[in-house]
Amino acid sequence: MKRPRLYGPGELAALFGVSRQRVLQITRRPGFPEPVARLIGMTVWDADEVDEWARHNRPPRPTDGDEER
Repeated sequence: MKRPRLYGPGELAALFGVSRQRVLQITRRPGFPEPVARLIGMTVWDADEVDEWARHNRPPRPTDGDEER
């Protein structure tokens, strides 16, 4: 059985390049995937669902070579 890939708040912050506080705002938006589980002190999301949501709802992050000088 394949194990699901999961994101917690720290992984989402790194993925989106934002603070954990901003992650809370993003995850409360209508349309953001529902959590897989709410544990004591942490909520986790299915990584594939979040990645799909991000493809359609988050602007691409600049890479080192894409930044304007």
